[in-house]
Amino acid sequence: MTKAELKEFLDAKVLEYNHPRFLEDDPLQIPHRFTKKEDIEISAFLASTIAWGNRKSIINNASKLMDLMDHAPHDFVMGHQPVDLDKFSHFVHRTFNGIDLGYFVTSIKNLYVNHGGLEGVFTTYQEHETMQPAISKFKEIFFELPHETRTTKHVSDPMKGSAAKRINMFLRWMVRDNSTGVDFGLWKDISPSKLSCPLDVHTGNVGRKLKLLKRKQSDAKSLAELDKNLRKLDPVDPVKYDFALFGLGVFEKF
Repeated sequence: MTKAELKEFLDAKVLEYNHPRFLEDDPLQIPHRFTKKEDIEISAFLASTIAWGNRKSIINNASKLMDLMDHAPHDFVMGHQPVDLDKFSHFVHRTFNGIDLGYFVTSIKNLYVNHGGLEGVFTTYQEHETMQPAISKFKEIFFELPHETRTTKHVSDPMKGSAAKRINMFLRWMVRDNSTGVDFGLWKDISPSKLSCPLDVHTGNVGRKLKLLKRKQSDAKSLAELDKNLRKLDPVDPVKYDFALFGLGVFEKF
């Protein structure tokens, strides 16, 4: 395909998959259960954190998280006492367990008390063209409290070579406009032009077949390559193509 043909093809797929029915089998349905900004942010961050593996399992366990937080994640985070974290002891999603969850709740409270919340950190440390250094800074701040070493693996660092799929997905949810009722558009001070496509096995494989990506690994260098090519197709909203690449890979086995 020529560049024009590729853009036309992918734009059509964006329209097809950037639709509320997309939420039926996606972890993004979890924050859509809430209306309060902070509830949306916190539930989205936690759901995206455990978004690897079987999608049904991700949704089920993210729902359990909301149960454990009394379906009021912001109130729970801000009002919890250390003893309240005991209820997380039996929670597990793959390698993310109750110890990790307890620290995440403690750290999220610290973000809201001392750093302007989740939005505040990413907005403060964003750079002119990309959010990747801000993700690295976010990890540094997120783990400024005493923590177990095991927990740090659950927040990726692009500056150490990670494609940071889950945080890039979380940022897409928070920043892209909600005109189709899928993403939220809550964070107005970050431009969608700075977002990166959540790079996983599906988006990577489709990207390679469409010659948007040559590198075989799914790492930070691959993400930079994919970013560059998606920005050529739409410099204003490049990450909209996540819907096309993911939809082609998961639903059409492209």
